[in-house]
Amino acid sequence: MAETRARIRVVNPNSNEAVTRGIDEALEFLRFADGPEIVCSTLEQGPFGMETQADVDSVTIPLRRLVESDNQSDAFVIACYSDPGLHLCREGTIRPVFGIAECGVLTALARAERFGVIAIRRRSIGRHRRYLRQMGLLDRLAGERPLEMSVAESAGSGTLERLVGVGRELQQCDGADAIILGCAGMARHRRALEATLGLPVIDPTQAAVSMALGAVQLARISV
Repeated sequence: MAETRARIRVVNPNSNEAVTRGIDEALEFLRFADGPEIVCSTLEQGPFGMETQADVDSVTIPLRRLVESDNQSDAFVIACYSDPGLHLCREGTIRPVFGIAECGVLTALARAERFGVIAIRRRSIGRHRRYLRQMGLLDRLAGERPLEMSVAESAGSGTLERLVGVGRELQQCDGADAIILGCAGMARHRRALEATLGLPVIDPTQAAVSMALGAVQLARISV
């Protein structure tokens, strides 16, 4: 009997389908023959953009219910840089659940001494810094600067120029050796931004799915 193909489910907690499509496109190079299926889905109950603590808190229970009810996926990725409901979802399943902020930061630590983060709005920065403080990694943060754009705007084609400007400030003024994109909607701009800045630029969703791929593949090995 043929082995069932493994599946990684990537959940966009906001209800913006354009963001989900951008995430899906950014993950295309991680799909390979005989590898786990990578399925991107949108949380219909979520706000149109995850921009406040209230937005983050509003999706934690829906995400937990989604993870508990999905018996087909081998791993989950929560594709929001605030990692909403991450620990709650981990309590609801024995399968691995990855948060993109946690994975993005861990990837940055492997690439650079100090990293910078590009946030969508200034009001997101305090939430992100609290998370880094909880992780015990605030001293590795060179700085975080905002685009002052909505989640929907950050996924658009006119965003790259603004990303370059903020990225140069993090690089030249704050001393960042690597840049993390602090919103899943920025995924499509990673490559161009890295080429322009000349330093590692980490899309946290790609980082999280890469870790999920490793976990799923290793779980299938017979020793």
